[in-house]
Amino acid sequence: MQFKSMVVSNVELSPGYFRMRMTAPHDLLSAAPGQFLMLKVSDAIDPLLRRPFGFFDVGTFSAEYAGCGTQCYCEILYKVVGKGTRMLAALHHGDLLDLLAPLGKGFDMGAPGEEKILVGGGVGLAPLYYLAKELVARGEKVRLFAGGRNRDDILCVTEFERLGVETYVSTDDGTLGESGLVTQVLERHLQSCGMRIFACGPTPMLKAVALMAQRHEVPCQVSMEAYMACGVGACLGCVMKGANHSDDTPDYRCVCKDGPVFDSFELQWS
Repeated sequence: MQFKSMVVSNVELSPGYFRMRMTAPHDLLSAAPGQFLMLKVSDAIDPLLRRPFGFFDVGTFSAEYAGCGTQCYCEILYKVVGKGTRMLAALHHGDLLDLLAPLGKGFDMGAPGEEKILVGGGVGLAPLYYLAKELVARGEKVRLFAGGRNRDDILCVTEFERLGVETYVSTDDGTLGESGLVTQVLERHLQSCGMRIFACGPTPMLKAVALMAQRHEVPCQVSMEAYMACGVGACLGCVMKGANHSDDTPDYRCVCKDGPVFDSFELQWS
């Protein structure tokens, strides 16, 4: 559905990283962890196209909130990297947005009793927080492995810990948590059974996690990042290769429509 939304808050969490809360219609409470929205600053014609963002959280305001005729909100995390996100960073309470949501396929939360392993870093932590919130509400055991180049890339770990999620942090330069790649920390904790991995972040990290999961025979879902123009599978601008792709038998997947969440075995990582 397409709707107008109002900025409630827009806070810089770390240099260049922001958390934005905006109003939303009640129907958006049905959004699943891993789904996403397409956002445009209302009335802007440059940039012309919307930008995709995963849901960091979806919920209802406290009873005392006197908002803009709605009791529901959604949140995103974003990093300022270009003109569109610079425009977002300049927004304040009351500014208007144009949203298309919810879109795409979310996470399959798996069977009860499995240990749920979340792996991400930077804005890749966004859909994992909403997922963790839902898993904890189901009584699941959840562990988070958060990685980044430095301490500025590690976001919202306190929010995960408030949910009761056991967290492991690593940075490439050792400025926060363990020194090294998040995949190195992850591999020390993987077992061959009773676990399920959910990952979101840069493609090289997702590839490493997917291949590791394959070696350990652990079910793994990945939330892919891609440039999108439409968000509904019409433009074919976010196509990637499926596991069975070859020159003779093409196998393509549309990130916005078939994903953004995929079983890691569905994709070609070579």
